Amino acid sequence: QVELVESGGANVQTGDSLRLSCTSSAILGHYCVAWYRQTSGKERAPVVGIDRSGYGRQYPSAKMDRFRISKDNATNTVYLQIDALTPEDTGVYYCGAGQAIPCSLMDRLTYTNWGQGTQVTVSS
Repeated sequence: QVELVESGGANVQTGDSLRLSCTSSAILGHYCVAWYRQTSGKERAPVVGIDRSGYGRQYPSAKMDRFRISKDNATNTVYLQIDALTPEDTGVYYCGAGQAIPCSLMDRLTYTNWGQGTQVTVSS
């Protein structure tokens, strides 16, 4: 079992940027890692994923390029940088990790370990 702890969620204004962190108890170089989010009235949905190497990234669509994922293997931490926040980005952001081959962002079963989430609230 991998422990994941998200942090960095905050109350921000439209247009602000935010960086979320996900710290793992495991060596993230061995895992696919992704950020998902759950916004009001919707199911948890993928935001962006990163593969074991840290070089491959997956997005559900081109519209998600405001979201940038990066990984620090030295600290086993994955970051999510979100730019130009809007109220529609309000929700709980979750970090997931798994050992499926290959890493598939759109297949939630890829990620068998999840954190508790961190709340992002964007005001207009």
